[in-house]
Amino acid sequence: MRVVVMGAGGYVGSRLVPALLAEGHDVVATFTDVTSASRFWWAERVEPVQMQVLDRGSVRKAAAGAEALYYLIHGLAGEDFATADREGAYNAAHAAVRAGAQRIVYLGGLVPAVHDSELSPHLRSRLEVEGILTDSGVPTSALRAAMVVGSGSTSFEILRQLSERMPLQALPTWMGSIVEPVAVSDVVTALLGALRAPDRSCVYDLGSGDRLPYAALLRLYARVAGLQRVQVRVPMLPTRLVSRLAPTLTGAPASTVQTLVESLRHDMVCGSQEFLVDLMPTGHAMLPVAEAMDRALALPGEEVPDRDRDILGPLSSDAGWAGGQVSRRDGRAVHHHRGSWQDLLLGPPPVG
Repeated sequence: MRVVVMGAGGYVGSRLVPALLAEGHDVVATFTDVTSASRFWWAERVEPVQMQVLDRGSVRKAAAGAEALYYLIHGLAGEDFATADREGAYNAAHAAVRAGAQRIVYLGGLVPAVHDSELSPHLRSRLEVEGILTDSGVPTSALRAAMVVGSGSTSFEILRQLSERMPLQALPTWMGSIVEPVAVSDVVTALLGALRAPDRSCVYDLGSGDRLPYAALLRLYARVAGLQRVQVRVPMLPTRLVSRLAPTLTGAPASTVQTLVESLRHDMVCGSQEFLVDLMPTGHAMLPVAEAMDRALALPGEEVPDRDRDILGPLSSDAGWAGGQVSRRDGRAVHHHRGSWQDLLLGPPPVG
């Protein structure tokens, strides 16, 4: 099958492409700058295409001949990211129709059970993109996930870096909200399964089955990473204030951190488990969060090429700001000093 992956250079896309190749698909991989394709070990096995998602002509060209189209593009930068997301989705939907695509697959965020007006701008935009793609008339599998666990995942990196760089964690009451993370390995399996899903538009919530408050998620990371952390409840601490403070403690782009933090005030858990039947192999067991974290922290030897690495762990093609002060080797946590400005302020994490 000729499969176009829009957003192939992103975190999930870079791990999906080799899985598609392993299943024998012909893959067209889009990049805003096609020269960046050389960062990925699979670059010579795909058809790399330069595409600007806001340029309808380049989107149409990239989608030409597509039998299936993955839309993995998200805009979190800038005050008007929702407008860019909307225009990009319209362009992709239009291109999929013109190409005669049989399937669109989109990965968005879990949507809490609240009125749309209570959603964060980030989640409202994801929901709008989902609707635009579905309204194209092309059967659309819209997959929704909360935190994707894996080294290099933006949401996991924020959790990792906040946990490692804050020995004393002030937790507002709204961090009692429940989240259901999912391992990136399971996300990729579900994305592959979407090509074989029923021939109709459908929404699927993806989750590990492990549901826990954000504060407990921080404690779980600390346990896996061998960190000693003290948590203190703070009754009044608005999400907007936290979203402005958090970027100073992470390497992630500030606009991304701010947007994601403002989504934390709602429970982010799966509704239907339909994805287990429609998308996952028979008998598939979802990876527990603790095990996913353990694998995310496992540091491969420098001599191990990306093609042979665990997709839950770090790849050389990941963003330069990703990574932390802790790795797992031989079943134990190993602490190391990264030399960043945060380390100069806070020092290496306490061992414990």
